[in-house]
Amino acid sequence: MDRRTFLSGLALAGCAGCISHESELTVGSKNFTEQLILGEVLKQYLSSVCRMPAEGRFYLAGTYICQQAILAGRIDTYVEYTGTALAAILKEQYSGDPAAVYQRVKEEYKRRFDLDVMPPLGFNNSFAMVVRGDDARRLSLKTLSQLARFAPQMRLGVGYEFLERQDGYKGLVKTYDLHFADNPRVMDLGLLYRALQNKSVDIVAGNNTDGLIAALGLVVLEDDKHYFPPYNAVPIVRPAMFQNCPQAKGAFARLAGSISADDMRAMNYAVDGEKKDAAAVARQFLVSQQGSTPVS
Repeated sequence: MDRRTFLSGLALAGCAGCISHESELTVGSKNFTEQLILGEVLKQYLSSVCRMPAEGRFYLAGTYICQQAILAGRIDTYVEYTGTALAAILKEQYSGDPAAVYQRVKEEYKRRFDLDVMPPLGFNNSFAMVVRGDDARRLSLKTLSQLARFAPQMRLGVGYEFLERQDGYKGLVKTYDLHFADNPRVMDLGLLYRALQNKSVDIVAGNNTDGLIAALGLVVLEDDKHYFPPYNAVPIVRPAMFQNCPQAKGAFARLAGSISADDMRAMNYAVDGEKKDAAAVARQFLVSQQGSTPVS
């Protein structure tokens, strides 16, 4: 499906069969910028499709709180990440195949919790090994496998957690046979891109949808051996929501694949870097996809 037309065909001026304005749907989110933006996207879009008020219950701490909230009926939907769902909620081992991880999460969430896992929104927010754009072009560097040749001349910067995580530094260097110029420089996450920009380091372990990647012209190296677990963003939904608004199922289908990593980076930067309102950023994204202002 053309991601530019995912909202086409919606009867935004009315929707027969939806429940009345006296009813309400509730969208949750975890407590960081990307989640707030995604929460606003779902809230505004579903309110438009279902023709009913939508409430946002955002900043619900982390995964476990959101899981408890949706099971208790305090929220109807929120965005989760497949790798997090698999490891933190289902307590299962990672698989390197994003499709297999998604299918496992979908099946087990339905079986264990009677929750529906909707199709992925289109981006993967996993760890990302990031280099300066000029270096990537100069070295024709696109993948982590290619990095092994240049790593001995490069200094690595990481956050504290990356050194200790199961899916972090030790496994990365083993998988790709990487030998950097020195031991990793450990620093606060907020300093990683500044260090890369001022050439204190040459490569950093960031996150795939960090807003500064696009803003600073940086390049994410492809994890061509699928070392990092897939963290595809997927809406989790209580089935009761589809009973109240059958049109919502089609809405989630149209959202599938509509948000690229570049889109998410740009929206994250708009909020974190440019200090724009998350609701306005989400609304602008929806308008850009449809070509007209969504009803809210």
